[in-house]
Amino acid sequence: MNFWREILGNRVLICAVAGWVVAQVLKTLIDVCLNGSLNLERLFGSGGMPSSHSATVCALAMASGMKYGPGSFEFAVCFVLAMVVMYDAIGVRQETGKQAKLLNSVFFENILNFDGVILQEKLKEYVGHTPLQVAAGALLGIGVAALIGRG
Repeated sequence: MNFWREILGNRVLICAVAGWVVAQVLKTLIDVCLNGSLNLERLFGSGGMPSSHSATVCALAMASGMKYGPGSFEFAVCFVLAMVVMYDAIGVRQETGKQAKLLNSVFFENILNFDGVILQEKLKEYVGHTPLQVAAGALLGIGVAALIGRG
């Protein structure tokens, strides 16, 4: 019982989780508005607007900075983690999504098989983010932490 009380009392953790939840819900709502149908994969999947990865790590960094101060070890670790995650979301993961889209078009639109093996399902294309999606997620995470993390 004490374990759950401590977990739920950890504002830094709550801010990070709330950043992720808010970003995923917004991402799903934006997808519904753009496509006219509910795709539950957007609620739990990666990629899209806003970046939930960025929202999570920026909420974590902001909350740790508010709790421990910007000169603290805790803030430094969270800040560096946020930079790495956002760099990766824009760079490596975005390129992975582009490659998946190209491979899907080659394998599924042209009905090619690869050494007698036909892919059973498309590769996931929504894995990375544009700089705008990452910036929106970062601002969202900072805002969530600023609202929840006080106190």
